[in-house]
This record gives sequence, C-alpha cells and structure tokens, in this order.
Amino acid sequence: MDFLNAKQVAELLQVSESYAYVEIRELNAEMKQQGYRVKRGRVNKTFFEKAYGFSSTQENGVVEHDLQAN
Repeated sequence: MDFLNAKQVAELLQVSESYAYVEIRELNAEMKQQGYRVKRGRVNKTFFEKAYGFSSTQENGVVEHDLQAN
C-alpha cells in the first residue's frame, strides 16, 4: 500500500506544503467516514488519485501522472 506525504501532494497539486496538509486532512476524514484507517500526515495514493482524477501509468520504470476528467 502506497502513501503520499505532504511534499508529494504539494508537487502534484502545485500548492504549498502547508496547504497540502489541509488537503490530506480532508481526504483522510473522507476515508475515516468510509470506515478506513488512516495515517496522519499521509494519504493513500490510490484514494488521492481517484479524488483528484489522476491516473498513474508506469513505463520503463518511470511513473507518469495524467489528469483524467471525473
């Protein structure tokens, strides 16, 4: 199971690291509501990608993130 930290979320969303923590808290609150356990300061990568419409593809060991419409 992969998790993203605030620095990674900030890079993906092109926001400050402090705002990334706000987004992580909101996503983790959603996950808790759905009955999942969460890690403080980190967000489940798959849940994040679904929430923001990202799709990960890996080619030759390089992971690319493509924005997908919801």
